[in-house]
Amino acid sequence: MKRLPDAEFDIMKVIWDNEPPITTSLIMQQLGNSKEWKAQTIISLMLRLVERGFVRTEKNGKIRNYFPLISEEEYLNFEAKGFMKRFHFNSFTSMVSQLYDGTKIKSEDLDELEKWLKEKKE
Repeated sequence: MKRLPDAEFDIMKVIWDNEPPITTSLIMQQLGNSKEWKAQTIISLMLRLVERGFVRTEKNGKIRNYFPLISEEEYLNFEAKGFMKRFHFNSFTSMVSQLYDGTKIKSEDLDELEKWLKEKKE
């Protein structure tokens, strides 16, 4: 798996948020005015996602349907591991320290983190 450029990731978010199959027209509707992409741009991005193995496509008459091959969870896990390795040399402590900005942490968040750490230890 390779890291997705931002534009392709934006399209994958739409794909993951919808029940498959998805079409380019649905993607255009979902992205709305946030992107000023033409249909050809979305078609090109979808072709790249097919080539990269993130989606598969089936033609149904004049409509092309797309199905995700990589789940959102799989991709986010891949990105998180790469981020940890690249920026924190696989140190969980380094990453958590960087995320903490000095503000008071809610008691519920600390309890949840403590519970999570206990589960991982066992």
